[in-house]
Amino acid sequence: MSHPIVHIELSAKDHKAAGKFYSSVFGWELQEFPEMNYTTFASGKDAVGGGFNPLSKEYPAGTVMVYIHTDDLDASIEKIKANGGELVTGRYEIPTVGDMATFKDPTGNLMALLQPVEGGM
Repeated sequence: MSHPIVHIELSAKDHKAAGKFYSSVFGWELQEFPEMNYTTFASGKDAVGGGFNPLSKEYPAGTVMVYIHTDDLDASIEKIKANGGELVTGRYEIPTVGDMATFKDPTGNLMALLQPVEGGM
């Protein structure tokens, strides 16, 4: 089973301004989700896309969150814990996207897992 990187989030004080910057500089395509205070970006054909995460205590400026695809979220969580990783946020759902969890690797890097809904990413 492959576990590709499927999404990257950059923390941003103002997601619209961040999106405008990357769109102007690199031509990234943007999509606004005002109900989620979130903007996604597509960085190119067949390239990994991402979004701009609002700043918070957990996600200060400079935080980059990498999402790794998994077909079995629970099995991946168990492997992470068995290999010295730490579960930060247990399984939670983003409707129409999939189930997610966040973890820290043994060196302290904050990462995320995504088990997409059928037909998703």
